[in-house]
This record gives sequence, C-alpha cells and structure tokens, in this order.
Amino acid sequence: MGIATSRGVACDFQGPYSVGDRGRMAFGKPTRALQIDISSLRGGAEQWDKAVVEANNEYRTRMHNIFCDNCHSHVAYALNSMEIRAFGINNWDMVKLCFLVFCRGRFLSFGGFLAQFLPFGVLVLIVSLVKAM
Repeated sequence: MGIATSRGVACDFQGPYSVGDRGRMAFGKPTRALQIDISSLRGGAEQWDKAVVEANNEYRTRMHNIFCDNCHSHVAYALNSMEIRAFGINNWDMVKLCFLVFCRGRFLSFGGFLAQFLPFGVLVLIVSLVKAM
C-alpha cells in the first residue's frame, strides 16, 4: 500500500528504513486505488504533500514489521498528520485502510483484478479437485 503526492508520485514503506518516493512501489504497479477528495483539507494539495513528506521522513527511521508497522501504517501516519476526514474516518489505522481499500478501492485494470484474485481462484480450484478425488 502506498500514498501518492498531489502530483501523482507514489510513495510506500518498502522495508527497514526504506521509503520509495520516486513512483516505484516495492511490489510493482498498483492494482487498486482509492481516491480521497482533498477539497475540504485545510491547506489543500500543499498540506497533503507536506504530510506525505513527513510520513516518508518518519518511516525512513523505522524498522519494518509485517504485522505492526508496515506500509499500511505509513499511509495511516500521513493521513493522520494531515488531519483529513474521508469516508467517515478521521482517525486512520492500518486495519481501517485495509478494509476501506478492499471494499471501496477501484481496480486500475482488468489485469490488476486478475493479479489479485486469480491465484486464490486457482488455489480453491486445486483444493476442490483434490478433495473430490
């Protein structure tokens, strides 16, 4: 999971003490996106970018932890720093972001849809066929 600047440059917490902020995400191109309206954000795009840079700088000092301090936490930190309210949420955390993107995020392409769900579908098919034998 990552967050883009107002100019569309993707940033994500890629590992221990490492934040990608040049548009290249750790696991390839994004497959889903959730657009947040910043029209009500005090400071607008400038405030958005300032919070993203602040989150990037903070996460360059942190050890990555797959369960507790990860890319979702990085995005939540940025959203909390800018004090934005969107989708009825004003106190962001990694669990809320996970479910919000899963339920409300839009796929960026049909290939992105397949990349997310085809492996699971194949696994279910294999398990079903093995169980039927």
